[in-house]
Amino acid sequence: MGSIGLPEILVVLLIAFVIFGAKRLPELGAGLGKAIRSFNKGVRGEDDQKESASIDEGKSDGA
Repeated sequence: MGSIGLPEILVVLLIAFVIFGAKRLPELGAGLGKAIRSFNKGVRGEDDQKESASIDEGKSDGA
């Protein structure tokens, strides 16, 4: 399989424009952006919890 280039991206955007219309696309983009940010926060939150738990375990073992 080849890589995704500009022509392929334009075809996908054109299909999305035809299916959803011009008024609906900004709403979909905003929703997608919020979902991605929420996912990233969730991933970072889990990592922070794991790190703080391992730090707490290290303190309790050393004391």
